[in-house]
Amino acid sequence: MQRTKAFPRLRSDPGILALILTVLSVAIGFHLGLGLAVMRMSERRLVANIAKYYSMVFRGTPLLVQLFLFYYGLAQIPFIKGNAVTWWIVSDGTRCAVMAIALNTAAYTSEILRGGLLSIPVGLKEAAKASGMSRFTSFRRIEFPLAIRQALPAYGNELILVVKGTSLASTITVLEITGYAKRLMSQTFAIFEVFTLAGIIYLFINLVLVMMIRVLEGHLMRHEPR
Repeated sequence: MQRTKAFPRLRSDPGILALILTVLSVAIGFHLGLGLAVMRMSERRLVANIAKYYSMVFRGTPLLVQLFLFYYGLAQIPFIKGNAVTWWIVSDGTRCAVMAIALNTAAYTSEILRGGLLSIPVGLKEAAKASGMSRFTSFRRIEFPLAIRQALPAYGNELILVVKGTSLASTITVLEITGYAKRLMSQTFAIFEVFTLAGIIYLFINLVLVMMIRVLEGHLMRHEPR
């Protein structure tokens, strides 16, 4: 099987491709990280250990190594090559980048959300239980909203790291901002100008992201005294 090309129309706009990598990776990584955080707090040791060692592996190894393993390593496994679904994922650099970044940020997100959940007073949980709330209702209406408020500043930093982490996708043939900058550099030899512009674009994206996080934080903490 040959590797395919994903998002052919978007490859001409590296900025949009970088945003797509970020949005998809964060969307997948947040939900997976939330599940892992809940698993970490499980009373079942096996369930908690699965989430614990997942986090240990992905936080303890470089994202660049993970990208190489997904793009170059998985493609060598006969089962992956022979399965239409798995091959569709690993046969393209963009999809591999989304998968690797999502799994990586899920590990960090799980630790951030776990810290937020642990900060919730036990009395609130007991009060919810005494009022007749189910475990799921208590989590949805009390524990999760409070955990998000506590974890949002740290999670905002993780989002910024994800944006910067998308630059590593250029090492597996993805022409996002850094990948396009490398191509322009090889054509024009204007190293300083090209990468300065790339850095400004990343800075602009992160500044917008920081502003959005502050607005959301202000909305969630509007009941707190300034």
